[in-house]
Amino acid sequence: MSEKAGDVDLTGAKLNTGVWLVKVPKYLSHQWTKATGRGEVGKLRISKKGNQGKPEVSFTLNEELTVIEGIEDKSVSAPREHPLTMQTVGGQTLAVFTETSSDKIALEGVVVQRADCRPAVSDNYMKLKRLQIEESTKPVRLSQQLAKAVTNNYKPVANHAYNMEYERKKKEEGKRARADKQQVLDMLFSAFEKHQYYNIKDLVDITKQPVIYLKEILRDIGIYNVKGTHKNTWELKPEYRHYQGEEKTDE
Repeated sequence: MSEKAGDVDLTGAKLNTGVWLVKVPKYLSHQWTKATGRGEVGKLRISKKGNQGKPEVSFTLNEELTVIEGIEDKSVSAPREHPLTMQTVGGQTLAVFTETSSDKIALEGVVVQRADCRPAVSDNYMKLKRLQIEESTKPVRLSQQLAKAVTNNYKPVANHAYNMEYERKKKEEGKRARADKQQVLDMLFSAFEKHQYYNIKDLVDITKQPVIYLKEILRDIGIYNVKGTHKNTWELKPEYRHYQGEEKTDE
């Protein structure tokens, strides 16, 4: 509906026109758009011989609108019979508005009845649902053999930038030979004399050791903080702590 402000035609309110608000299946509304001539899509039947004295309401789709385009299996078509489940409007006030080509808004009427229009369960309907499910599960991308080479400006890249960066880091990691454990411990204790908390990246930069090997040594002398102010950092176990200036913890 247009967002432009303007006058609203309230003729429908003066006529006290009551309308039904009906929820219909997607395929049914699609078939309705194919109606020609006067735009008749089917017939609505209201019977007073329903259960508990309530009327039974059903919609029958015109036969010429049952053909569904795009389905190879011609034995499958849109269901014709659609019973309606009636519902009360409740405490809501609902209205239906229309908009003309000149952006004029008109009140068509106030909703006096709500309903759900559902297809009657049948073999034809089950076939249609199966085809719809199969269609929705088809892969979006399909492989296709080309008869000749593609001759355009889009050429395959031998190696993407992120792959090259990954290989560079992998080679750099491989160059880090494991040092003697005592030598690594000396470097760690020297670092922890300056600061109480380190993340693993900083310790790798300091010791130049592989991450896995460094973590094995840290588990013997350190504690990994999983929460609190210094989350995701390492610190020495109490028996190994000796900080410059007696740096205090947050505890």
